[in-house]
Amino acid sequence: MFRITGGNALLDADFILSKAQITENIRIADLGCGASGHFIFPAAKMVGKRGVVYAVDILKTVLGGIDKRVKQENIENIRTVWSDLEVFKATKIESGSLDVVLLINTLYQSRKRVEILREAIRMLKKGAKLLVVEWKNVSSPFGPPPEERVKPDLLKIGAKKLGLEIEDEFEAGQYHYGILFIKL
Repeated sequence: MFRITGGNALLDADFILSKAQITENIRIADLGCGASGHFIFPAAKMVGKRGVVYAVDILKTVLGGIDKRVKQENIENIRTVWSDLEVFKATKIESGSLDVVLLINTLYQSRKRVEILREAIRMLKKGAKLLVVEWKNVSSPFGPPPEERVKPDLLKIGAKKLGLEIEDEFEAGQYHYGILFIKL
């Protein structure tokens, strides 16, 4: 069993996935999925046998761990994809093919946030959802330093310029906020 570390352990996967409107038979990607697969494995159950969940990360060791668990548990609807999300069209997922993209605790790790958003949006169908969950800009005993956190107001401005509209904003946990966008 994986030991859950990092900020995702503070997030309720079922709650977050319900906010992303995960249903059966859809195609989703968790960009920057992390070693625990905290959202990947519950999402795989939600989309069912005819749905697909892409676990995308830049660390091949992370993807190796996900692949190992997928094999151990005989899960057939999870695909691992290595990618540098900061490079447009680097992710080997077809443009306009996804129903939902998750960016959970991913943007704060990069200075190229606009590029990551562009890559996420590229893979979404028109009318599809992008769920961003990030650290609140409050002092907390853990998480990234305040200067690395993603300010929600700047995220909303950038997302609008990239063709997204806000569908929902919510408290994603004690230390996180969530924004659900729709691709216009």
